[in-house]
Amino acid sequence: MTGIQAQFRAHIEQQVTLTNEEFDFLYTHFTEKKFHKHQYLVQEGNYVSHDYYIAQGLAKSSSTDDTGKEHILQFAMGDAWITDLQAFQLGTKATLDINCLEDTIALMITLENREKLCSDLGKMEKFFRKKTTEESINLQRRILCLISNNARDRYEDLLEKYPGILQRVSKAMIASYLGVSRETLSRLALT
Repeated sequence: MTGIQAQFRAHIEQQVTLTNEEFDFLYTHFTEKKFHKHQYLVQEGNYVSHDYYIAQGLAKSSSTDDTGKEHILQFAMGDAWITDLQAFQLGTKATLDINCLEDTIALMITLENREKLCSDLGKMEKFFRKKTTEESINLQRRILCLISNNARDRYEDLLEKYPGILQRVSKAMIASYLGVSRETLSRLALT
């Protein structure tokens, strides 16, 4: 078993227990792929063919408004999932861009393979349901944080959710994620 496979199995087994045969079977439904820094996993306006488990590296999902300002929704550091869920599930065009901020290794699964896997191995339906619920809760918390917390609290929440992120991304990206100016971010980082 490769390091990526062992990591992925440990990730899944946080939710469900698998036999060796079950893991081998489920792993055949995924494709491992290496992406380069700045490479897109998903581009706005394109159809979304995969859900991505980021095994190593770092990716971000974002949307750019009509003025050209980028709004970062999520970072996915190793051992995290990322996709434009709406486009992936509904077969519509992406409303988000997802690109790699570092060289990244991802395990990818198509919706067809995911549905087949869930049908053939009920444990994986439970796994994906739990992961989707977890992501919905995280999104709700993020929205509430943005609309009700001050910049200091949002900054501290970022540091808790993404340990080490300050060393891996630019200040402009951190400011975009927090919804603050770079000047405000500089003041937050100093205090």
